[in-house]
Amino acid sequence: MQPKVAYFSAEFGLSESLPIYSGGLGILAGDHVKAANDLGLPLVGVGVLYRRGYFQQRIQEDGAQEALYPPMNPEELPVQPVLDAYGQPLFVDVPIGKRIVHLRVWQANAGNVPVYLMDADNDRNNDHDRRLTDRLYGGDQETRIAHEIILGIGGVRVLRAVGFEPDVWHMNEGHVAFLALERIREYSAEGFPFETALEAVKASTVFTTHTPVPAGHDQFSFELMDRYLGDYFWQLGSDRDNILGLGRHNDKFNMTRLAVQTSSKVNGVSKLHAEVTKELFHKWSPDIPPQDVPVDAVTNGVHTETWLSPELRELYDQHLVYNWTREVANPETWTKVEQIPDEKIWEAHQAAKQRMTDRLSLPNLQDVLTIGFARRFATYKRAYLLFQDLERLERIVHHPERPVAFVFAGKAHPADGPGQDLIRRIVEVSKMESFRGKVFLVENYDMNIGRHLVQGVDVWLNTPVKPMEASGTSGIKAAINGVPNCSVLDGWWDEGYNGENGWGIEGKTDGGRGYQDWVDGETLYNVLEGEIAPLYYERDDDGVPCEWVAVMKHSIRSITPEFSTARMVGEYWRNAYVPVAERGRRFAANRLEVAQRVGAYKKFVRNSWDNVYVQEIKLQPHEDGTRVQASIRLGCIWHADVRVEAVGSDGHGGIWKLELRPVTEFLTGEYLYEGVYPDRMEVWRRSNANVRVVPVSPDFCNEFELELTCWGTHWR
Repeated sequence: MQPKVAYFSAEFGLSESLPIYSGGLGILAGDHVKAANDLGLPLVGVGVLYRRGYFQQRIQEDGAQEALYPPMNPEELPVQPVLDAYGQPLFVDVPIGKRIVHLRVWQANAGNVPVYLMDADNDRNNDHDRRLTDRLYGGDQETRIAHEIILGIGGVRVLRAVGFEPDVWHMNEGHVAFLALERIREYSAEGFPFETALEAVKASTVFTTHTPVPAGHDQFSFELMDRYLGDYFWQLGSDRDNILGLGRHNDKFNMTRLAVQTSSKVNGVSKLHAEVTKELFHKWSPDIPPQDVPVDAVTNGVHTETWLSPELRELYDQHLVYNWTREVANPETWTKVEQIPDEKIWEAHQAAKQRMTDRLSLPNLQDVLTIGFARRFATYKRAYLLFQDLERLERIVHHPERPVAFVFAGKAHPADGPGQDLIRRIVEVSKMESFRGKVFLVENYDMNIGRHLVQGVDVWLNTPVKPMEASGTSGIKAAINGVPNCSVLDGWWDEGYNGENGWGIEGKTDGGRGYQDWVDGETLYNVLEGEIAPLYYERDDDGVPCEWVAVMKHSIRSITPEFSTARMVGEYWRNAYVPVAERGRRFAANRLEVAQRVGAYKKFVRNSWDNVYVQEIKLQPHEDGTRVQASIRLGCIWHADVRVEAVGSDGHGGIWKLELRPVTEFLTGEYLYEGVYPDRMEVWRRSNANVRVVPVSPDFCNEFELELTCWGTHWR
């Protein structure tokens, strides 16, 4: 039986005609549900119908960004009302503070996959509450917590009302993590203890984090939590401290912490991002080395058919296998790209470029190397990097034989002053005499503008501060259209770049920001002048840049299958949804028998852990290296319920582990553990090795689920 999946997200970028998205997170969510539809998977989406969306952007003459929020009428949007059993509009009620907010439910569709959207703008609510779902990421902390209560608690209630019973609950970022509290409340209402309910919820939940910096994770004061959820806590079957403890971090309630504590699978959105996330989460449990923090990687992808140019699609229909749209994730599908004549690829691209300039009201750029930079204007994305040396940039754009133009697009959050300053700077440069007709800013970036850009520019530029780009997907959208990337090796590009499908900038990670900017900026100028422009303008007798087209083809072949949402959702299905569904069913069977056992076991271990102690560690020469002996006091914890191991640095950013076995029981609860380290004592010491004790259970979802570790302190 295929597991049924509920996919919760604060935003969904399904189409520009339904503007309830702000950027990458929402576009990814939209592509995720589209891929689920393509693969025939039983998945539903859950989100919010924002009546005023994100915002419409207008750029003033001086570069100031104006944020407009025109109202939207659901009757004019691609949504339909969800009806109850009596044929009336469906509503669910959600507690927010000391009042009840009534949410009407709408449905958008990605093919056969429904996306349920909640809307507070109805006459059952007072004027204040009707505005709660007006704006995506708008308002203050009180508006944000209300949004997230609606998303999490309201979303669960919507699924109950429509009769969809998920086997897996997928939280796309921490905004939706209150869904875990609502599910605990449901179990509590059935009479199950809090600890049992928590384990049942955790067993069936997946969490994807997208944010590589602490400041990007939502957190609320405990006073705000009390004010908005204080009357809800008692319904969860535990006291306030236990419930707030699920998200407690630095005297705040952290939504990412809540999501991690209530999920059995946690993943980042690229391999590099997973490593950064491990370092970030290590701060929550400093006794666990970052290498052991349980975060997997599922690298983002894009929905190929949504972002592919019609010109290339026509070529693919002619030259690839007949069912190529169903075999996007199969690398063999794309081998025939090499057989498409170079001039056909070039003609298709030039047609897409002409369509882009027409749609975006740009001048004729057919014979000019055109480089695109379009994304949210956050400072870490460094839109300013290109402008570090304006004299050098002037030489690049005005080269007599190899001119270059740059097209920028993107929005800055209305509360992000530095991001809006970047927009002003781009406008300022574009108005300079030296850069008129060479630097452009397209206003009101959305899916439609983005689609034209990734299909029509010649190179896609991305210059984030490494490693702050969790994944990024705009470069993938460009690559599948034969638009090579020139990017810092961060996020997905750190995996996708192979030396032949674009250009990689290593990205400095040491030194201060100014030094990093200078080094990366110089590298960018060198690549533009010395590699990209010369290759682009090298033509054969028919005017076709054959070597450039070779890079285009390589980009398509190497990136399209590996970074498609078909591959991505398939990976979620195999590595997260199926095993989590099986785990959830096992924990829920026989009235939560396993969940109850695990909850009781964890409580016992936590209460007993203060008595666990590594009393002494001895090192002795051995014919095979070094004998390691550790005297361990376990108290009332059984020796089979812990793992004792030596751990040290491998000198290359990783760690080695050596399991020690119990060889003697001295007194009740005190053991001698032993093992042989396969090297000399001085090598052991150079690796900063130590011995640790970790609680284990075959029912745990990972080796460090309890986040408890006892390290040795006494040596001989």
